[in-house]
Amino acid sequence: MAKADYYELLGVSRDAGADEIKKAYRRKAVELHPDKHKGDKQMEERFKEVSEAYEVLKDADKRAAYDRYGHAAFSNGGGGGARGGGFHDPFDIFREVFGGGGGGGGFEEFFGGRSARGGPQQGDDLRYDLEVSLVEAFRGTEKTIRYRAPVTCDHCAGSGAEPGSKVVTCRTCGGAGRVISSRGFFQVQQTCPTCGGAGRIPEKPCSKCNGEGRVIADREIKVRIPPGIDTGQKLRSAGNGAAGPQGGPPGDLLIVVHVRPHDLFERDGDDLHCLVPIKFTLAALGGTIEVPTLSNESGLVTLKIPAGTQDGTVFKLRDRGMPRLRGGGNGNQFVKVHIEVPRKLTSEQRKHLEAFAEACGDAERPTEGGFWEKAKRIFE
Repeated sequence: MAKADYYELLGVSRDAGADEIKKAYRRKAVELHPDKHKGDKQMEERFKEVSEAYEVLKDADKRAAYDRYGHAAFSNGGGGGARGGGFHDPFDIFREVFGGGGGGGGFEEFFGGRSARGGPQQGDDLRYDLEVSLVEAFRGTEKTIRYRAPVTCDHCAGSGAEPGSKVVTCRTCGGAGRVISSRGFFQVQQTCPTCGGAGRIPEKPCSKCNGEGRVIADREIKVRIPPGIDTGQKLRSAGNGAAGPQGGPPGDLLIVVHVRPHDLFERDGDDLHCLVPIKFTLAALGGTIEVPTLSNESGLVTLKIPAGTQDGTVFKLRDRGMPRLRGGGNGNQFVKVHIEVPRKLTSEQRKHLEAFAEACGDAERPTEGGFWEKAKRIFE
């Protein structure tokens, strides 16, 4: 009898990608697995056929040979032949895709997770939100943080058993840490409700931790904040998370950093932006001013203002921005100037300013000529 087309067996097109082929095989393999159809030889044969199809189509070279020569590519020793003549055990292929077992009564492993292993379990990771100032983020700092977390019980040394008593194998799961229950066609593994997956329980629970092996306590650690840290970035403090049950190793502490807004600076990645007011006379005549910066101890840096500087002009101070957390160096600092107009003038100041305006011809046309030329063309 002619062999079925491999693409049709998996229900995919001939131009299907590797991920699509793998997903199709997973669906078919679960549907046809012999553990789901005990004693059904037809289903077992179909399971072998889809496994053979997947073995060929997942391999680029085998797939190319099949696309060119069809099933003849694997006959007469040309790459595998029929099952038993070069193709792998279909259950080996199933195990490769799903992980773990896959034949001989092992079907439940793929619906209940991996087999549990008894013994102490690792504790959970914990999160701590830490707020720092922009100056601290620029220079780097060390912070002491305090939090509450599960720690190993000092009365039973984490075993969960009252001193003088023993830790014994859990009778419910026999030390496996999981129990199996039937759900229709499937057998499902679940965490043992008695030992919580540890596989062992205290003969007499500890009077301080009630058999948990850990208690809630205050903790205090120091954390180094690297220069250039930004909001949302995380630091990992290994071993400072929750202690594991029954003496298990602790998890980690994940510190999420939040940088407070600054009164003068706005941050954009590694760059800093600030707005600096200047006198209109300085903008007209030019000169120098001192502007704030985080890049030195004095907090100030000299900036040259060219004559004729306009309101909103932005100056770049190279390498005076935030330190780059990765890659070294610093970003830039951008200074935007805002020209201040005096609100009150003395009589002498006013006289001199009027004379200046007259000398510039401002009385007749207070705005640049180019503006009025454009204004005349509004309705043209």
